Amino acid sequence: MKFSTLIARILVGTLFIFSGFIKANDPLGFSYKLQEYFEVFNMNWMVPAALTLAVFICVFEIIVGFALLLGARVRLTLSLLSLMMVFFTFLTFYSAYYNKVTSCGCFGDAIPLTPWQSFYKDIVLSILTLILIIGRSTIHPAFGPGMEKLSLGLFTAASIAFPFYTCTHLPLIDFRPYKIGTNLYNASPEHIKVKFFYTLKNKKSGKTEEFDHFPPNWDAEWELITDKTRTEPLNKSIKPIEHFEMQSENGDDHRDELITLKGCSFILVEYSLDHSNRSIQGALSDFAQLCRSDSISFVALTTSPIEKIKSFKKEVNATYDFYQSPDDVPLKAMIRSNPGLVMLKDSVVTAMWPFRNLPSYTDIKAKYFKGIGKIHT
Repeated sequence: MKFSTLIARILVGTLFIFSGFIKANDPLGFSYKLQEYFEVFNMNWMVPAALTLAVFICVFEIIVGFALLLGARVRLTLSLLSLMMVFFTFLTFYSAYYNKVTSCGCFGDAIPLTPWQSFYKDIVLSILTLILIIGRSTIHPAFGPGMEKLSLGLFTAASIAFPFYTCTHLPLIDFRPYKIGTNLYNASPEHIKVKFFYTLKNKKSGKTEEFDHFPPNWDAEWELITDKTRTEPLNKSIKPIEHFEMQSENGDDHRDELITLKGCSFILVEYSLDHSNRSIQGALSDFAQLCRSDSISFVALTTSPIEKIKSFKKEVNATYDFYQSPDDVPLKAMIRSNPGLVMLKDSVVTAMWPFRNLPSYTDIKAKYFKGIGKIHT
């Protein structure tokens, strides 16, 4: 029992630290996932607290995992672990059974899990937790009381500081589909080159077989099973991005036109103008003016309605054009900041900045435009 408890302790402790760290790396992304759960359970009143709760859960998971590995406060640690497993096992089962949330967000964008995969993961963790409870008498502290308090204190401080940093900046490790280096045109679902696979049924034997092409005179010997046709991307390293639109006031979609510009261009993401930071708007307008003087495209993308866009432009004296996206999901995935600036070069995401860390146009020009002369769109 002692060996089984040790293995369970290492597995559960490590997994909780990993899970908490991955979510703490992108607390805003995790808060968006919590908002989905709130909507499923008709708890919209909790939405304003989503980010605070996201940070708390991240820190809680990391501390519980670390305490378990240290063998610190065993009774309290196992009690908290048990309560957490009961809650999350119920939540993932409900989500999977009723197909309410398509991705649980347990490991953020790093390891996407389906609801059923997440539920099975929680079942395994619950079994390991039960082993820990049964063998709790074999768990002993790794350090004395003084060192244990110091270790827990330092680890807790670091666990709190990390998500606060990533919340006010950007994720340190970017697992999002819009990360730097992504070609937005090539990664768009409708532009990804795919290979087709066809399932055919032999008319004589009745056996089915999958082909990546139609055999010669196939219709004489085979029958196509239409509902089993599937595709695979030719380049499996390309991670598809969420489809987004950039509609002008008259309803025309200019997305492909804007993400295929040669040279450098900028997309300012302000998914909600009601919640967009106002203090940075003057600097953004100045930035847009300087872009215009160098013939560089600078546009904004939002989900806010046309009337809101007009009043917002007048309020902050915005000097750039706005485009609409009917869905805020891809905008929130594009950059974890409202507003946030994304720089493209030949369709490729080259750099991005949250509004708190927006560099000057001069600095960007010196770093990214050096040697390429004046950029034209």
